[in-house]
Amino acid sequence: MQQADRTIDIPDAPPPAQFTDAHAAVDHLCTLYDMAVRFLCQSFDAAMTGPVPSRRIRAYYPEIRITTSSFAKVDSRLSFGHVSAPGTHATTITRPDLFRSYLTQQIELLMENHNVPISIGVSDTPIPVHFAVAQDSELTVPHAGAARFTLRDVFDVPDLSTTNDDIVNGTARAAPDGTEPLAPFTAQRVDYSLARLAHYTATEPAHFQNHVLFTNYQFYVSEFEAYARRALADPDSGYTSFVSTDNVEITDPEAPLEVPLKLPQMPAYHLKRPGGTGITLVNIGIGPSNAKTATDHIAVLRPHAWIMVGHCAGLRNSQSLGDFVLAHAYLREDGVLDADVPIWVPIPALAEIQIALQEAVAEETQLTGYDLKRIMRTGTVASLDNRNWELRDQSGPVQRLSQSRAIALDMESATIAANGFRFRVPYGTLLCVSDKPLHGELKLPGMASDFYNAQVARHLMIGIRAMETLAKMPLERIHSRKLRSFEETAFL
Repeated sequence: MQQADRTIDIPDAPPPAQFTDAHAAVDHLCTLYDMAVRFLCQSFDAAMTGPVPSRRIRAYYPEIRITTSSFAKVDSRLSFGHVSAPGTHATTITRPDLFRSYLTQQIELLMENHNVPISIGVSDTPIPVHFAVAQDSELTVPHAGAARFTLRDVFDVPDLSTTNDDIVNGTARAAPDGTEPLAPFTAQRVDYSLARLAHYTATEPAHFQNHVLFTNYQFYVSEFEAYARRALADPDSGYTSFVSTDNVEITDPEAPLEVPLKLPQMPAYHLKRPGGTGITLVNIGIGPSNAKTATDHIAVLRPHAWIMVGHCAGLRNSQSLGDFVLAHAYLREDGVLDADVPIWVPIPALAEIQIALQEAVAEETQLTGYDLKRIMRTGTVASLDNRNWELRDQSGPVQRLSQSRAIALDMESATIAANGFRFRVPYGTLLCVSDKPLHGELKLPGMASDFYNAQVARHLMIGIRAMETLAKMPLERIHSRKLRSFEETAFL
């Protein structure tokens, strides 16, 4: 806890407390966080409407801390829920209300595996006023120069020099006192992404579900809404509401949904179930940059899985428009993640995701075994950063594609898989062949066959079926040990 400083106004806070009950621990996190945010919002409102503050105003994120003196003896099948070595591990926490289920589960595992209490207290990391005020619809942080005083002279603002991915990238160092990270993201990093998510997707982070489908084609959005309305009409489906852009939420399957005049960059749609066990669909559009941006920010929500269901170019003459491609490997020439996940890092296929997708294809098409090969092929998917690669000299790219045994090409799948690997989020890819550029079949108006049109409609249903299968699995089964490095944070 911070020492008193007469030049800074801070809220009163209790000393760190020990907990052996996860629910009580999260309740205390909520109390500390709400106290800090309320203090900042009230102080900010007073500063904007009254006299300029004479002292700095500050509040701190709460933190979770655990100290162990011995190695934990844990179930070797678990990939998370325990610290890697004796010592002190800590993490700052934001929005404990939003992450209540996640925090409760992670804390329960931690205490169960180490048989020691955890400490909940106030950290020494200030809460940027922008993130605190964002939760009050009646308050708005003015642009620089618009206030009567320089904002950063009075309040803490986001600090990008300390907001990074060092922990997930494996480059983080212990704090000066030897404390190691307990979670993959710091509170500031989480707050930064929560704000970006609301901006890019036009829906609040609270609506996001644990199972995320990505697509690069608007047609899937219409199909997703149609499925959502059918699900809401079925009381046995378990789904409770559907959320569209601008946070418009319906529970009545017949309720209208107005399409906004201007869609956000990556609109998101959420078919909700209790406990976040529903499905979110994000139309990321075209390109690896969008794919990276979306997954960079959704990762802080700690989804249970994400899957790409988009269009691709089929590279084999035996493929037809509308055929499916289940990625078992990736040729990464998208470029956007090379600094974080070098291209020499293999991105493995995850058995649980692959099986769920293959079984969903079989169920939806009513084809099994050898017959399934007629419309689905497994193999390497290549992702490039140039949408019009076929207009350049093809000798180099085609040779690499052939040598890698690639069967399909797109711009997003490898990025989504690589970022899933990087952020320890189970990932998968099921694509639908929309053109065959090496064989003269380009994606042009009027070229789609009836079979292709029917397959596109089926494609989304396969993704939904796969996610519904994964939703029934315990998280411990979905989360593969393949995603964990030598020394990992205890929190997933």
